[in-house]
Amino acid sequence: MNVDYTAQKQALPKQERSVRTNKWRTFYLKFRKNKLAMVGGCVILFYIFVAVFAPLLAPHDPYQIELANKLKPPSAEHWMGTDDKGRDVLSRLIFGTRLSLSVGFVAVFIGAFFGIILGLFAGYYGKWLDTIIMRIIDVLLAFPGILLALAIVSALGPNLINVMIAIGVFSIPMFARIVRGSTLSVKKLEYIDAIRSLGASGLRIIFVHIFPNILSPIIVQITLRLATAILSAAGLSFLGLGAQPPLPEWGAMLSNGRDFLFSVPFLALFPGLAISTLVIGFNVFGDGLRDALDPRMKH
Repeated sequence: MNVDYTAQKQALPKQERSVRTNKWRTFYLKFRKNKLAMVGGCVILFYIFVAVFAPLLAPHDPYQIELANKLKPPSAEHWMGTDDKGRDVLSRLIFGTRLSLSVGFVAVFIGAFFGIILGLFAGYYGKWLDTIIMRIIDVLLAFPGILLALAIVSALGPNLINVMIAIGVFSIPMFARIVRGSTLSVKKLEYIDAIRSLGASGLRIIFVHIFPNILSPIIVQITLRLATAILSAAGLSFLGLGAQPPLPEWGAMLSNGRDFLFSVPFLALFPGLAISTLVIGFNVFGDGLRDALDPRMKH
């Protein structure tokens, strides 16, 4: 017998809604006590602020070439000096924040979207569908992530769009495995059996009742994968397979700076510091999320 959504919602045990509310309240109280994670969150917010207001913050045009001012050391006019084409390093770093964050967020969105869908369906329906999906995931996991990304970018061509696709593809298995395991646990709970007995469809159970209750590990994984995605994108650009000139991407700037590492070290120093601080910020923030969302952690 089929029951409309209103009836299902009225029949939904209050326990499900109260558990969600208490979980997020407890998470906030725990996370607030983790000072290192709070610092990581501030670092992320700072870079997001820089990315959003890049045109207002950059003192110079990041693409303007002035050969007469090439390889100038840091000064009052150029706080981080100029590169081998006379472009302002600070302005390029500021605009590069947009590229690095964009690549990270888009790549992780691709990986999370497909990984979550595959994991939910594999965990809920099981049987032959679970077998097929997980064997595909096992094949992807057989390749080291950066090696798989290199192969995809080499096949598609070197540019940022293909870098996003490549990093997204090698992020899919991590999300699929985590979501599948969480789905297997949640679908055994009593309230899922109650909802199923009311005639709710499988898709409604998956997306309305299971998915909201497995968000915790997904959020943690997204945060940690952002750090990996940004670092991987910088690595591919460093190798010449990512951002192409004259885009001010941090990995490409670092690659350009290595040619002047001993004569003008700041060209490689500043992009390297930007990559490191942002990646560390995401990592400590993700660790804080994991600790706050894990009920086994004592605070």
